[in-house]
Amino acid sequence: MSRPVSNPLGRFRSTEIDWDEAPPPARLEIRQDHSRSILARNDSPDIPFTWSVNPYRGCTHACAYCYARAFHEYLDMGAGTDFERRLRVKLDAPALLQAAFDKASWTGEGVVLSGVTDPYQPIERRYALTRGLLEVCARYRNPVGIITRSPLVTRDIDLLQALAAHDAVRVNLSIPIADEELCRLIEPGAPAPSRRFAAIAALADAGIPVGVSISPVIPGLNDAGIPAALQAARDAGAAWAWMIPVRLSPSVEQVFTERLREALPLRADSILARIRRMRGEGPLSGGPPGQRMKGQGEAWAATRRLFDTFVRRLGFQDPPPRPDPGPFRRPGQGVQVGLFPPGPAR
Repeated sequence: MSRPVSNPLGRFRSTEIDWDEAPPPARLEIRQDHSRSILARNDSPDIPFTWSVNPYRGCTHACAYCYARAFHEYLDMGAGTDFERRLRVKLDAPALLQAAFDKASWTGEGVVLSGVTDPYQPIERRYALTRGLLEVCARYRNPVGIITRSPLVTRDIDLLQALAAHDAVRVNLSIPIADEELCRLIEPGAPAPSRRFAAIAALADAGIPVGVSISPVIPGLNDAGIPAALQAARDAGAAWAWMIPVRLSPSVEQVFTERLREALPLRADSILARIRRMRGEGPLSGGPPGQRMKGQGEAWAATRRLFDTFVRRLGFQDPPPRPDPGPFRRPGQGVQVGLFPPGPAR
């Protein structure tokens, strides 16, 4: 869906474009990212994993609340339509991951696809970088977690089954908004919720550990839909469920507010007020490290109880722990090698 170019003033820019006429449409632009490494180390106390791999930068799912928008500012681009239309692809991602796994210092810690943008966004059909990364993980038996909004993940069931055979994969389908119409307004480029529930069913039927993320929860927008989303996910075969509150950094807050007022003009002020209360009237980015994935106040506590009640009632389990010891093996590891090379046939 084309949109006029619209970006908040970036943190690292001192100038802003002011169009004399209507801004031009934001066109899709794909360029190669020449990163020389692929593993990103996370040291934030708000994030439950250490290593992530991001084959793409930017995302055409265009979810209005996406925290990853702010990362586009580090590329000297905007968090608005730039994030949705000016994409970067890491064509060397699989080779870089293999090189990382071949280092003696790598011991097979779990990696997450992706920590920032969706690894199965539409351009994955063309570039297949996520599939290439999974091929590397399967070859090395390296544990991997996946977070996606796309049913395209079912394309890779063969690789996911290979990893599941070593208890080395966990897949999470992100479905914060189960209502189809509301989803189109807030997540205009993402696949319909019904297709995501179908993906859960396909993965579960294939024996792949799969859960659902009802994240982010946006007070006044999707919190009332939590029971229906959990029920649909459980019916499809999701084994676990989790949620976090919406987190809006300053540039993402501007994008979200603009889109919210366009999509739901009569509800926008109420939703924004409830988000502020959930954040204790402080910054919508969630405050200091360690608090960004937590909400505050009686209303949020009630939302938390609602979620927990339905998780118990529907029989969701905790996500399975990472295997210990891990299954990581370098190709050929454990195969006995002879003292002499084989001679010519006689």
